[in-house]
Amino acid sequence: MKNPIRLALALSLSFAAFGAFAQATVLRVSAIPDEAPTELQRKFTPLGDYLKKETGLDVQFTPVTDYAAVVEGLATNKIDMAWLGGFTFVQARIRTHGGATPIVQRAEDEVFTSKFIVPTASTARTLADLKGKTFAFGAPSSTSGSLMPRYYLLQAGIDPEKDFKTVAFSGAHDATVAFVAASRAEAGVLNASVWEKLSEARNPNAAKVRVLATTPTYHDYNWTVRPGLDPALTQKLTQAFLKLDPANPAHKEIMDLQRASRFVPTKSSNYDGIEAAAKSAGLVK
Repeated sequence: MKNPIRLALALSLSFAAFGAFAQATVLRVSAIPDEAPTELQRKFTPLGDYLKKETGLDVQFTPVTDYAAVVEGLATNKIDMAWLGGFTFVQARIRTHGGATPIVQRAEDEVFTSKFIVPTASTARTLADLKGKTFAFGAPSSTSGSLMPRYYLLQAGIDPEKDFKTVAFSGAHDATVAFVAASRAEAGVLNASVWEKLSEARNPNAAKVRVLATTPTYHDYNWTVRPGLDPALTQKLTQAFLKLDPANPAHKEIMDLQRASRFVPTKSSNYDGIEAAAKSAGLVK
């Protein structure tokens, strides 16, 4: 008769190996909720299908309700890869002690901007004209909907907490447009990419507002992988993104939904300026 202890140990190791294998067959992906959940899912579906073909893994998209959940998911190995804004990446970098690694960004993210908007009938012509008015940012942890616009407002001599009548957070870029269009705020700010998408789609809310000013450029969104992700898989994912070409009919829908002309390699140091802005705003230590 076989030694029961050795048999139990063998079975335990077998199940452990099976669990590890099962885990390795799934790529768990998420994104910061900077747009409506239905829009995030629509944007990701063809990209997920493409990544499945490129990696051979079952790609599963998990929506989250707030920015902090994405950071925590990467830090606790519940998410393998995530679409992050620049500030969210900085938070993930801090939370994982430098373990979270950005792999690619859109070419557009190297020169990203935010748009300050007001109702079409507003008499405001400069940022200074917004003093005393109600204002809407996006989500508190949004790079392009909160952190960088706030940073540039301060540089322009406008302290949101002191100079605006009230400050609200809409939660998402498209929601900010809806806030201003519905007069829930007299001005607001969102990222240029979402603004262009809403304008091109002739969104009824976008038709009720106009751009007042545009920020200077900064690095923003990227795809980041969790600490400890298999280097071979990280390389495979990186190459999959870099191969995407809008001139290829098979890739066009993906690139259009991602609003990307192409993906380019990125690195952690690209976001040092975002961290400096966050420190100056007292948002990180």
